[in-house]
Amino acid sequence: MPLICLVRHGQASATAGTYDVLSGLGRAQASAVGQELARRGLRDPHLVAGTLTRQRDTARIAAEAAGFQGPVHEDARWNEYDHIALLGRYVPPRTEGRSVQDLLDHALGEWMKDSCPAEGGSWTEFEEGARVALGELAAALGRGRDAVVFTSAGLVAALCGALLSLSGEGVVALNRVAVNASITTLVVGGSGTTLLTFNEHGHFAGGGRQMLTYR
Repeated sequence: MPLICLVRHGQASATAGTYDVLSGLGRAQASAVGQELARRGLRDPHLVAGTLTRQRDTARIAAEAAGFQGPVHEDARWNEYDHIALLGRYVPPRTEGRSVQDLLDHALGEWMKDSCPAEGGSWTEFEEGARVALGELAAALGRGRDAVVFTSAGLVAALCGALLSLSGEGVVALNRVAVNASITTLVVGGSGTTLLTFNEHGHFAGGGRQMLTYR
């Protein structure tokens, strides 16, 4: 049965002028996850990435580290939501003393409840785009081929939430704990696509805690 590995991008540059680039640590994480993907012996992996710079660069670095020879296909449906726009749109009544992660959790939850946002599209549209992209990828894989998708935490959480029929709160909880350059594995069988593992990051064990980041 085909396996689909969803890889979250490496750490972005939150403190730099442009967020959508990998930090030095993010590049190291991308290389480490590539080595882990090579260890797994994936079968002729079909490689896909979103079109964001941090996703494409993670794919490039990981593919080189893994020794994958095939091209990386780009698909904007694997792009992350605009978290900066969400933070500006869904501001809680009180922000003092709250971490950025708390504010993002609030904004994401409010977005999920907003059926007709003024801009940026709805959560339902975002989730549906991810589900369609996954469905098309699963249908295109033959019995003897696997896939690796380089994407972001929001997409991974949305798809895992859909596969497990989780509430919005459950999806927010998954999004909160997603590790940079972690691997979530899906298996494609006769009855559909099933979640096999979530947020694997054991490939950072030898690098110490400094390799383990969430944002």
